[in-house]
This record gives sequence, structure tokens and C-alpha cells, in this order.
Amino acid sequence: MPDIPVGSQIFDLAFHPTHSTVYTGLLNGNVKAFRYDEQGQHEESFVLRPSKRSCRCLDTSEDGTRLWATGKAKAIFTIDTTTGTVSETRKSAHDSPVNRIKRLMPQMLGTGDDDGVIKLWDPRKSDPIRGYTHHYDFISDFLWLDDKKQLITTSGDGTLSVIDVRGKKPEPVAQSEDQEDELLSIVAIRSGSKVVVGTQMGILSVFNRSHGWGDCVDRVPGHPQSIDALCTLPSSYPSSHSTILTGSSDGLLRAVQLFPTKLLGVVADHGSFPIERIAIDLGGEGRWVGSAGHDDTLKMTDLRDVFEDEEGEEAVDESENDSQEPDGADVETQAPPEGTATIIEASDSDEDTRDSHSPKEKKRKSKSSKNVLAGRSKKARNQIDADPSFFKGL
Repeated sequence: MPDIPVGSQIFDLAFHPTHSTVYTGLLNGNVKAFRYDEQGQHEESFVLRPSKRSCRCLDTSEDGTRLWATGKAKAIFTIDTTTGTVSETRKSAHDSPVNRIKRLMPQMLGTGDDDGVIKLWDPRKSDPIRGYTHHYDFISDFLWLDDKKQLITTSGDGTLSVIDVRGKKPEPVAQSEDQEDELLSIVAIRSGSKVVVGTQMGILSVFNRSHGWGDCVDRVPGHPQSIDALCTLPSSYPSSHSTILTGSSDGLLRAVQLFPTKLLGVVADHGSFPIERIAIDLGGEGRWVGSAGHDDTLKMTDLRDVFEDEEGEEAVDESENDSQEPDGADVETQAPPEGTATIIEASDSDEDTRDSHSPKEKKRKSKSSKNVLAGRSKKARNQIDADPSFFKGL
């Protein structure tokens, strides 16, 4: 699909959960909606400007009839996506500019601002349900765990916190240790059993829910700059449980496989503009991934063109690799290679997968691979090693 020009820097993007429509929040305060089709053609649906201040974040209702927009104006605007008009305004929702908004349940929203304040909202009421002040720096991202009804938050103060929205106390049920780095993005993998966090230093920190939230269990370096956005693949792809999309400040949207770590390739290139937001259409199960940077265009990439070689064999390889995954604490994983490598076929052998961890080991294997029968030269049950001089006396 050709890039969609929007006329101003994009702060956030959101897709309609059922229709082929994408919404963008812009620096100049505008909210623009675009319709698109399978052939990559697009047209503008509506434009409105609920505030003269920048629109930093967006999210849609479960059925897509409402779009919530907020940002530097500190107010929450409810937009009717059918008419393209503002139906409700919550003024002074926060004391500081709002940085993130997320729909948690059909009747609950979560917002986080630049001062680290988190608020839970019922869209039917004007006042917040509850507020949290345990973070002291900006809220960078939210992750909703529906099985536990918990909201996971990342902050610029270097900590991750877990909020049980069913609780009555205005404090988290858990908070990580200081990771000594700004936590910028978060996504869940392995059916929610593990959580991946992107950091300012370009490291992917992996948290294991069964080990608690105190500290990460794996650290995956390799990105040359900060990881500002994370996203999972649609569940229709065999590798979706361990493959994520990463948006970095170097302008590259990468596909990275974890356990084992391997760079699958570069999905999109924004040049010198940092990537701030990425999302997949149709509730994360579509074919188009939208990425936005500091330029004035929304880049739409067809995932089928990127992962067209992914076949059923990958599912077998993935299951074998899963059984070899270390589950210990504090293991630093070899980083994926940087740069604009071409897409590697997902049906590579296990030997190639292991080689991606250590280039030196790959060199040794290439020398020994000349002996194709080496794997068969096993000692028989009754075979012994005899000294040749023993036979001279007979």
C-alpha cells in the first residue's frame, strides 16, 4: 500500500476493530480517519480537530463506534466514528498532558500522563473510578492481561507495575525493581506467560509471569537505539507466539524472533525518522501493519508480502526450539544482527537457528559438516579401545 500522507507528525494510530479504517492522532491536534481496501487504495473518511493542542493517543471501543482521543489538552474526547464528530468531552481529566490511553474492558478505560499518574475511567461517568500515583515519571505504555484483569504499566522512571483493576486500594499489587533504563513499550508473548519490554538503551527485557514481576529473566540486546513500540503478529502465523515487531528510533520496523533470538528481517523503513507507534488492523489479526514516525506519512505494510514463505514446517521447528528454551533467571541472550537483512525463511533447520546465536559456533560447524557420516560413527555395545602393541606378543 502506498504511504498515506496526513499533513502533520503522527503521535498515535488506531485501527477500527472490524472495518478497514485507520485513525491517526496528529501534532496539530487533528484526528484523521482513512478507509482502505485489500488492493492498497485509501481515501480520507473524516477530519476533525477536537483541540488545538496535539493529540497524543487514541483507542477505540469494542465495537468501533467510539474513538477516544486525548493528549496535551489534558481532556478526553469521545468521537462518534459514524458521524466523525465529538460526542462528549471530559475536561481536565488529568493535571498533566496525557501520554497513553487504553480500553481495558467494555466499560473501563485506563489513562496515564506525563507525571506518572494513572486513572481508571467508566465511559458512562464523568469522574474517574480510581487514581494511582506510584510512578514519578511519564507513563509510556499499557498492557492488559484479561485473564487476571490486570493492567501492566511501563514508565520512564525505570519500573514496571501491575494494577488489579478489581481492587479497591489505590496502589499496585506488584512493582518491579528499578531497571536502570527508561521502559518505553510492552507486549505479551507465549499466550501471555511472558512479557517483553522495550527500553531506551535498545534492550528487550523479558519478564516471566510465573517468576514474579520483581526483575526480568532475560535481556536481549541488539537494537542500536531505543525501542519505542512493540507489537505481536496475528495468531494465524505459526511463529506468532514468539515473534514480535519492534519499532526503533533508527527508523526500522523489524521482525524479531525470541527463544531462540533471530532477526527475521526488516518489515518497513522510515529512513532517519524514529518509529513511535505500530499496530495491526482488525484487532491485531489483520494483514496490514501501520507504522508512524516523525514524518508526515502513515506507512502501511502488507504482512503477507513479508511472511509469505512461512509454512507449516515452522510450527515443528518452533516446538523443538521451545523445548530447548532456558527458563532460568537473568540470562543475557545473544543479540540479533543489526541492519537491513533480508527476510530469512521461517522453515530453516534447527542447526541454522542455533547458528544465529553465535557466529563463531557456526564457523566450527561448517568445517565439521564435511563429514556427513560423523553422526553415525557410534561405538558398538561390546566394542573396546585396544592398544595395537598388545597384538605383537601373540
